[in-house]
Amino acid sequence: MYGNIILYIVETIILLLLLTFSPLRHLPKLPLETDNKGHYIMSCHCRSDTCFPHHLHLLLLLLLLSLSISSIFFSFSNASPHLQHLQTIQPSEVIHGDGYSEVISWRTRRSVAEVADNSSLILAKSRTYRRDPFDGFKEYTGGWNISNKHYWASVGFTAAPFFVIAAAWFVIFGLTLFCICLYFSCCRKEPYGYSRACYALSLFFLILFTLAAIFGCIVLYTGQGKFNSSTTNTLDYVVSQADVTNSNLKNVSEYLSSARNIHVDQIYLPQDLQSKIDDIQSKINATSSTLSVKTKDNSRKIQRVLNIVRNVLIVVAAVMLLLAFIGFLLSVFGVQCLVYTLVVLGWLLVAGTFVLCGVFLLLHNVVGDTCVSMEEWVQNPTAHTALDDILPCVDNATAQDILTRSKNVTYQLVGIVDQVIGQVANHNYPPSIPPPLNYNQSGPLVPALCNPFNSDLSSRTCASGEVDFKNATEVWKSYVCQVSGNNICTTTGRLTPQILDQMNSAVNVSYGLYHYTPFLVDLMDCTFARQTFSDITRVYCPGLRKYTQWIYVGLVIVSAAVMFSLIFWVIYARERRHRVYTKQFMNGRGH
Repeated sequence: MYGNIILYIVETIILLLLLTFSPLRHLPKLPLETDNKGHYIMSCHCRSDTCFPHHLHLLLLLLLLSLSISSIFFSFSNASPHLQHLQTIQPSEVIHGDGYSEVISWRTRRSVAEVADNSSLILAKSRTYRRDPFDGFKEYTGGWNISNKHYWASVGFTAAPFFVIAAAWFVIFGLTLFCICLYFSCCRKEPYGYSRACYALSLFFLILFTLAAIFGCIVLYTGQGKFNSSTTNTLDYVVSQADVTNSNLKNVSEYLSSARNIHVDQIYLPQDLQSKIDDIQSKINATSSTLSVKTKDNSRKIQRVLNIVRNVLIVVAAVMLLLAFIGFLLSVFGVQCLVYTLVVLGWLLVAGTFVLCGVFLLLHNVVGDTCVSMEEWVQNPTAHTALDDILPCVDNATAQDILTRSKNVTYQLVGIVDQVIGQVANHNYPPSIPPPLNYNQSGPLVPALCNPFNSDLSSRTCASGEVDFKNATEVWKSYVCQVSGNNICTTTGRLTPQILDQMNSAVNVSYGLYHYTPFLVDLMDCTFARQTFSDITRVYCPGLRKYTQWIYVGLVIVSAAVMFSLIFWVIYARERRHRVYTKQFMNGRGH
């Protein structure tokens, strides 16, 4: 692929040299004849020694043009499978099952032992086998890892051909310009003739490559806009997922903090459990802060780079479009001095755009590697990998500790409520027993609150007659009595308004912690990160791959089109000057 691109650049330089130093430019005299009125006309029946160089030059011109154009098409036809390889990922390589909706069983969930066993998972292993110039051009085997310089070196090596093309263009075309300037400064001769075929062909190709440059700029500008939008949406989604996790952790922390102050009829949580709540709150706050800060920091860094890339691409598209259009106009109107000035400027810009081609080929490969890595990690979520730099998982031991303490607090709070119901509210004490145990409670027995956990914190099914978190407060209202000033029931009922409020507070905190139990389970096995990466690979990756390819292709089209435009600016400007001189010469001979 890349050898052919270099080939057609070299052929183009040869073409320029042939057109510049062609024997046609220095024919001693045009063979002229007179018509029956005495006017001079150009003869089509010249001698072989004067006409043969003209025909040979035209033949070489057409031959080199056909070779150059065929090289371009051959290069891009060979590039198509390569590009398809870059953007196509075989699901069979990373997906085992029915697809993205496959549910990973509890056995595959994350644990401390599994982290130790799978910490060496290599992501996108087969895709990232590339030559590493930092390691003696050996095969890089470290997989996708954006924090590894050898990964960047290996993926950067895939763009090396474009850097070589940029250097070759810069050196060869620069030397050509120098030789042309030197030749015309030392060996300048008056031009006498022009080729109508060369004039027509140069005008045709000048228009063709100018239109190609405009088309390439449109592709480039559209691609960068869509790529920027797609990447921004992806980053916003990652940050929003981290924010949701951070918000849930803060809610759990607030519920735990409230639990320390919960009491029902002067019964509090055990002192040792309150101390453990303090410890776990510190862990939650540290985890929440790390997750939020790291994700947002990475997002800001990536967004800053993307903004720079976006601005560079907009400037490149605008400058190359302006250069192609102004160069075309100046060449058509024959402003030769300005044309040569633009040629020098275009020489530098084309070298720069070829470098950008290499940069975006690199970016295109990195995006593809990242998407494959996410797909593979979704199937192996137990491993610590370089993806932690994008969206880190919460430490497994910390997540397990948070989950255990949350369950324990829920179990203890429900136990306090049921203890008060069983030992105080539903107990008929003799009048000799003073408050707070005896407050003249009477009537139907208050149903107990269903505890969702057993003493070992395993899940428990509610027994008959128990009320759950959702309807407990409504059911208990019918058991409230009216009280006197010293909080003694004066009507039938087993709960005073004060005790009911305390029980409701305990229920609210318990239900809040129980509600976040599934979230904490997902936090422990990194489900939130797995879901995030799964959504990215399914929703955002196709667009990212497509739009990086648009930018890459747009830069290639712009670079090649402006490169050829530079050559045909010079060719057409010279042909136009020769045409004007020939007409003046013929008119002078006519008089």
